[in-house]
Amino acid sequence: MAPEITETVKKRRMRAPKIVINADELSHIETLAERSMQRNPALADRLLEEIGRAQIVAPTKMPADVVSIGSQVTYRDEATGQQTTVTLVYPENADISQRRVSILTPIGVALLGLSEGAAFYWDTRDDQRRTLTVLGVEQPVASTVSETEHPDNADNAASRV
Repeated sequence: MAPEITETVKKRRMRAPKIVINADELSHIETLAERSMQRNPALADRLLEEIGRAQIVAPTKMPADVVSIGSQVTYRDEATGQQTTVTLVYPENADISQRRVSILTPIGVALLGLSEGAAFYWDTRDDQRRTLTVLGVEQPVASTVSETEHPDNADNAASRV
């Protein structure tokens, strides 16, 4: 086997923790992945692969310790020991200064669907492999993304103001 193929196979084997995705978020996440295919095909492919291997569950069956859109997650970088807390959001709500990380970033794709205690890797934009461990997951107050935060409901939110 060619060295680059062997390395790709090793990379894929390294990450296989079980993931769970909220059925109400699935369609929008798939649409985002498909739309980003031209801009960032590698990231879009990775997101679609994650969706393909995920267990899809109804919002009422979504475990409280699983990262979904709107979740606040604390993770540790195993190389440095540094702990970071971020909130996973749709791209239009991303703001790194407020630690709101888009699902269309390498770390966003890596976090989606993971539960507390899961160790995973992600590839940085400069192609470095990092291993991280999810230390804690907190859901928004309503335990799902509010109607006004979901991009498909932006018009409804504006009409209520």
